[in-house]
Amino acid sequence: MTATTRPGFHLAIPVDDLERVRGFYGGVLALDEGRSTDHWVDWNFYGHQLVTHVVPVVDRVDAGRNPVDGHEVPVPHFGLILSIEDFHELAGRIRDAGVGFVIEPYLRFAGEPGEQWTMFVRDPAGNALEFKAFRDESQVFAK
Repeated sequence: MTATTRPGFHLAIPVDDLERVRGFYGGVLALDEGRSTDHWVDWNFYGHQLVTHVVPVVDRVDAGRNPVDGHEVPVPHFGLILSIEDFHELAGRIRDAGVGFVIEPYLRFAGEPGEQWTMFVRDPAGNALEFKAFRDESQVFAK
C-alpha cells in the first residue's frame, strides 16, 4: 500500500436519537447520508463508512483521558485527517452551529515532527471525534 492509497474504514457507533444525529452529521459536518432504517444511518465520512446505530441509553463516559501537548484527550475517540483548509472550514461550521469544543482548534507540536492542527468535539450521543490537519502529511507517523 502506498502513502496515497488508503483502504476505507467502517466504524459503527452507538447513538440514542437519529434526528439529533442527522442534525450533527448531516447538518453541522455536512456528510452525505446513505442507506438507513429506523435504527441506523450510514454516513459518507469523507469516503469512509460511518454507521450510527440506535442502542438503549448507556453511560457513555470516557474510558479515560490522556494528556497530549497540555490537553486532556478523551479516550476513546475517532476522526479524520483533513487538509488545513478543510480543517479550518469545518472548525468554522462547528463554531457557527454552536457546537461546543472538547478541545478548541489549536496548533499541536508546533515546530516539531508531526506538527498538526487539532480539535475535538462530541456528537449529540457523546461520541468524541478528533479532526486534525498536518502541515506536512508525510509526517503523520513521524517520530
